[in-house]
Amino acid sequence: MTQPGIVVRKRSVLRQMTKHRQVYVILLPVLLYYLIFNYGPMFGNVIAFQRYSITRGMLKSPFVGFKHFASFLQNYTFWRLLRNTVMINLYGLIFGFPASIILALLLNELRGTKFKRTVQTLTYMPYFISTVVVSGLMLDFLSTRGMINEIVKMFGGQPIQFLVRPELFWGVYTASEVWQGVGWGSIIYLSALAGIDQELYEAAAIDGSNRAGRLWHVTLPGILGTIMIMLILRIGQMLSLGYEKILLIYSTTVYSTADVISTYVYRKGLLEQDFSYSTAVGLFNSVVNFILLLSANKLSRSATGSGLW
Repeated sequence: MTQPGIVVRKRSVLRQMTKHRQVYVILLPVLLYYLIFNYGPMFGNVIAFQRYSITRGMLKSPFVGFKHFASFLQNYTFWRLLRNTVMINLYGLIFGFPASIILALLLNELRGTKFKRTVQTLTYMPYFISTVVVSGLMLDFLSTRGMINEIVKMFGGQPIQFLVRPELFWGVYTASEVWQGVGWGSIIYLSALAGIDQELYEAAAIDGSNRAGRLWHVTLPGILGTIMIMLILRIGQMLSLGYEKILLIYSTTVYSTADVISTYVYRKGLLEQDFSYSTAVGLFNSVVNFILLLSANKLSRSATGSGLW
């Protein structure tokens, strides 16, 4: 039997939805987008546990359990793929994550409006350049006769084969990611900085705090919650790495350090058409990322008292 309180709450929700129906109509396309393109395809993960056949479909393909997961974990390339994926993401976490915070802090200290807007525009622009164009620029600038090596030769050095030496790939890829995303990543920190109460700065100045002191005692604590949330999200993507740029710039000579889980899934799924195996690898990747996200959120709440939930 339905309790009266539940009925009242349901009627209240319906009244609110009716009253603000324009807002829900605007929200509807976003909900449909996520349902169709994000949640709907999750049903396809079932083929990770099947010997999937296009002719039989998902409903009639034979069930094989965790066979594909075991095959991936026992594959001789597993540890290489895991190491490369984690290390490239770790490089991005160490160098890319603080870069956006530092840029936002520097921009926040600027008083010249025109100069500040110019710097913001110049740092945002690379984010809107397509991956194909960025990869082409990298291949051109980092070639033995490219601009970077011409500068090296001007100072008496020898040309460096940046994209052929495996030991340089992680650094080259990270540098391109930082250059392309540092400006865009600083936007959220600039928004957080704008929300800090200016009276706190005035109080700190009255207490005799200099600019460095105000930065340390007012600015950084004011955006600490935002930093922790972004850090949690970043840690939750430690096994996620886009394959597009890597596919465009890597070669067989740098496979030992450039081949990552996403490029492996691309080769197995699209080139070799081993759909079940590639889905299993992708699902394994997602599950590990989810575990990392939960762990990072728990550690953040224990250390700072703030988290995603």
